[in-house]
Amino acid sequence: MDLNAWFHKGLTASEYIGLMRQNKEEMLQIYEGFSLSDADKEKLQDVRARNLRAIVLTEDWCGDALLNNPILMRIAEAAGIELHFVLRDQNLELMDQYLTNGTSRAIPIFIFINEEGGEVAVWGPRAAEMQALVMERRAGLPDKDAADFQEKQMEVYKQLKVEYQTDSAIWQTVANSIMAKLI
Repeated sequence: MDLNAWFHKGLTASEYIGLMRQNKEEMLQIYEGFSLSDADKEKLQDVRARNLRAIVLTEDWCGDALLNNPILMRIAEAAGIELHFVLRDQNLELMDQYLTNGTSRAIPIFIFINEEGGEVAVWGPRAAEMQALVMERRAGLPDKDAADFQEKQMEVYKQLKVEYQTDSAIWQTVANSIMAKLI
């Protein structure tokens, strides 16, 4: 299937949100709390003229999607980018074309396409700064064989989730990373 077909197979943002069973309120909290600056909106005007669309490979249980999807939605509004959400677990044929480091089915992945369906840019699953933060936090975990590894790992992920939902600097970092692929 070509990228145009994948795009048309996807769900609109409202359809995707309507089907969400996990992280819906948290994602909407970020969406409601985040706004682009006038300067960022101005930068995105050139993108608007390109009539881009985006395929959003995602799942509602994903913490990175919880953070990144609502930021993309705000960027898409400002840049006139139509979004369609494709669920990773039901569409591994597409996912496997966009593996992180050639091995990982990490999400979300944003595939920006032009009017003809040609790939223009790909972003995801995290902004570089967010990847560094996650790796720093993971480095503080006990050895995987330690009895408390699972518990400590869950604590790290819970703390990150709180920061994802409340730290507007993180939101801007993600926005800057996505916009850098488009501008």
